[in-house]
Amino acid sequence: MYDTILDALRRNAPDEAVPAARALTAEQPDNSQAHRLLASALRIAGDAEGALASIDRAITLSPEQASLHMERAGLLMGVHRLGEAQAALASASGLDPNQFGAHVLQAQLALGRGDLGAAEGHNQLAARIAPDHAQVAAVDGMLALRRGDPAKALTILSRATQTDPDNLQVRYALGFAYLDQGLLAFAEQAFRSVLDKAPNATGLRGLIASLLVRQGSLAEAADELDLLLQDPASDTTALRMTAGELALQADRPEQALVHLKQVLAKHPHDRRVLSGLIEAWRRLDAADDARASLDAALATTSNAHDLWLARLMLESSGDAATYEVVNRWLAAMPDHVPALEARMSLLAAKGDTLAAESLAHRIIKLEPGRSSAEMLLVDSVLSRDPEAGLARVQALIAQSEDPQARGALRSWLGLLQDRSGRFEDAASTWASLATEQAPQRLPLPPTGAPRERWPALAQNLPSDRMVLLLWGLPGSGVERIAAVFDAGGDLLCADRFGPNPPSDGLQNYNTVPALAAGELDGAQLVAEWRAQLPARGYIEGHIIDWLLFWDNALLLGMRPHLPEATLLIALRDPRDMLLDWLAFGSPMPFALATPQQAAGWLAVMLNQVATLHEQELFPHRLLKMDQIGEDPAAVVAAISAALEVEMPAPASFGQAHFPAGHWRKYAGPLADAFAMLTPVAKRLGYTES
Repeated sequence: MYDTILDALRRNAPDEAVPAARALTAEQPDNSQAHRLLASALRIAGDAEGALASIDRAITLSPEQASLHMERAGLLMGVHRLGEAQAALASASGLDPNQFGAHVLQAQLALGRGDLGAAEGHNQLAARIAPDHAQVAAVDGMLALRRGDPAKALTILSRATQTDPDNLQVRYALGFAYLDQGLLAFAEQAFRSVLDKAPNATGLRGLIASLLVRQGSLAEAADELDLLLQDPASDTTALRMTAGELALQADRPEQALVHLKQVLAKHPHDRRVLSGLIEAWRRLDAADDARASLDAALATTSNAHDLWLARLMLESSGDAATYEVVNRWLAAMPDHVPALEARMSLLAAKGDTLAAESLAHRIIKLEPGRSSAEMLLVDSVLSRDPEAGLARVQALIAQSEDPQARGALRSWLGLLQDRSGRFEDAASTWASLATEQAPQRLPLPPTGAPRERWPALAQNLPSDRMVLLLWGLPGSGVERIAAVFDAGGDLLCADRFGPNPPSDGLQNYNTVPALAAGELDGAQLVAEWRAQLPARGYIEGHIIDWLLFWDNALLLGMRPHLPEATLLIALRDPRDMLLDWLAFGSPMPFALATPQQAAGWLAVMLNQVATLHEQELFPHRLLKMDQIGEDPAAVVAAISAALEVEMPAPASFGQAHFPAGHWRKYAGPLADAFAMLTPVAKRLGYTES
């Protein structure tokens, strides 16, 4: 159908192009290209207002597509000024004014479909009629942009703007030239000048909003989208979703709820909108509104798995309300495994073992090998017959074809072996699994050599905002400190462990050797870190940055250039840390090739911690997690004492880890590795045995 429409446009046949384009937009209403073609067809048919409406719809769907804005500018020129310009040209040159407009239109169409050669050819024909016309300069500027020469585009378009300051096409193109050069504020100014001249170009607000986001002006961007959503033609589900998420980023949860509730009404199965709503309700402490809204959605969409999960999250585990929600879920989806799992967990927590086992068997019949049901059955068997329980898990491992699931089962087998007192078997299970998984993990970060001289520690000015750098080695329990900060608000930045980490020096393994060798300046390191804060969500206020790694070499930059920072270090008995890393893994996905190699690296890093602490090299706090790691309230109390702050405690830390001193159970199997850690353990204040 595209070819049919384009052919009709080339032949200037609106009676064929318009119906074909209308059919395409009816078939693909969210396709910006379809609306662009309809606008072009309506334009040659003489329906300027219809063409404007269609191009506005295309811009709403794709606000950053430069060619759409150029076409809109051409339409506006056609309505308001092009006729006069052509008439003047005709009287001056004796040529047909429609010929100029046709060449410009063909050049714009060719730009839109990416045919730069054709666009240039048509524009050259237009230039023969009016070489200094602003529309010719606009197309030339866009051609320079598309060919990767924004500097040339800026030169052409700036000159054209001086010649014809009111030409909207030129201003559109100039905005995109600034955008390609990374001059976001200038681009925003250019697009706003277009909006001032053409206030009905509502789709342009989406582009301005995206520029504001990139400049860190989240609240202003949210306001722009709200203005755009006031136009019914622009009020799309996708834009509502974007506006809701942007309102959350701007810390406007009430505004986010308005948008996201409307999206939920149309897309009750969408996990993304539910995630945003849950966060908004959490910030507003609006559990009653959350219950009412989700119950209303479930009344019309009772088979939405994620809706039920969201609704269940609002109840306290094990109370009557929880049972009521689970019963409703099962009534709506009687054979849905997650609903059965929820009921099974409630029964197990209540101590109704027989009923829980019965549900576990039902789940396994519906989905053979389902881990939650198998784990419950194994736990039940293990208490009665350890050999039978372990044999069942080994059978599951043998049957599993998914490497990831098999790895989880082997890790669990080690925990069961630990529970059964088979410590040598457990150590062997975990060590062999870690060795196999090491190639898929990050290499251990490099370590710097000890130093005797450090740059002077700069003075911390009273006006400086608080900067907290959170760090802990694998097995230290640092993730539990992070969970407390996360429960306390939006200060924690954990993006270094996500899919889109910052690209600063604190994420780069090369930073440590480069600082030590003098190849990287410490001021540059800190300046780069500061420069990326707005993009990471830190516009103002306090900062808590959870670091992937640490090395004392970083002090070469932080002592003179980041004196307002405090380093909070999670710590445990080094031997417990190694055992915990081996058994439970770590949020830092570092390779654990062998227990001995891991122990050697831990020893080097912990000696750095001891040196930093003993010599007071940098403002810091050591938070020993040995006795408090399983108790959220105790961790909160320790953080409050260390930093003089108050914050709420999370409900739980999830899976329980080994108690302090559990390493002694593995004194035989891991003797060599523990021997490497004993000296630094003593240095940090732990007993030798």
